[in-house]
Amino acid sequence: MQKTIFITGTSSGLGKTTAKLFQSKGWNVIATMRNPEAETELTQLENVTVLKLDVANPQELKETIDYVLENYKVDVALNNAGYGLVGPLEAFTDDQIKLQIETNLMGVIRITKAFTPYFRERKEGVLINITSSFGLIGFPTCSIYSATKFAVDGFSECMGYELAQFGIKVKVVAPGGIQTDFAGRSLDGAQHATYQKLMSKVQEGYSPEQVANYSTPEDIANVVYEAATDGKDQLRYVAGKDANTLYNERAEIGAEAQVQKIKSDFKF
Repeated sequence: MQKTIFITGTSSGLGKTTAKLFQSKGWNVIATMRNPEAETELTQLENVTVLKLDVANPQELKETIDYVLENYKVDVALNNAGYGLVGPLEAFTDDQIKLQIETNLMGVIRITKAFTPYFRERKEGVLINITSSFGLIGFPTCSIYSATKFAVDGFSECMGYELAQFGIKVKVVAPGGIQTDFAGRSLDGAQHATYQKLMSKVQEGYSPEQVANYSTPEDIANVVYEAATDGKDQLRYVAGKDANTLYNERAEIGAEAQVQKIKSDFKF
């Protein structure tokens, strides 16, 4: 029987690549995005339905998911939509902080809540949340972004315990750097003169030379597909060489030692 995946944030990058991968594997794909009228690629694919959804809009979110659950049999829900707010905390406005939380955290919570009774009644289903290596390990200039991603990781772990009794699996895919246009399309930031040296040091990680070493969207999409189909009761899937290096280093030397190591890299 053909399976169906619901995905947020599919207009480009990892979301679009994941939608195309599942479609190529014979899945029915419900691909959501803020501006579906601008989409020209996914709309041409068989068994792909493109719907409008801004995860930061609670009313639109409810209406879209109500429609989906009335018209489709969903097996996997993938929370992929998100963006990065990068810069020193002093430079952010309240509006920037609120939008980051609404998009990266509240969107995940609301979608999970909407799908939970549906999966509970069916006694099966997989909820997958895209976090980040910076949702497992902190990094300078990522305070609010990491706050949301750490929160999604903790939320996912708790929901995994809560929903296990109903046969529902909750999983997290935590990528490192990805070779997408994320830095230009899904990155917001703010500058503060006092932190200019720090910002310059951090921005070295976004140089073309560094980005060339990151995972491809296809690499990470394959990890998402693995999480959706492997049948394992596994919570975290750390995706990408850089993410695994950081994660394994923390396990090997301990969290405090790694914190001091990262601090030393950014002392001036």
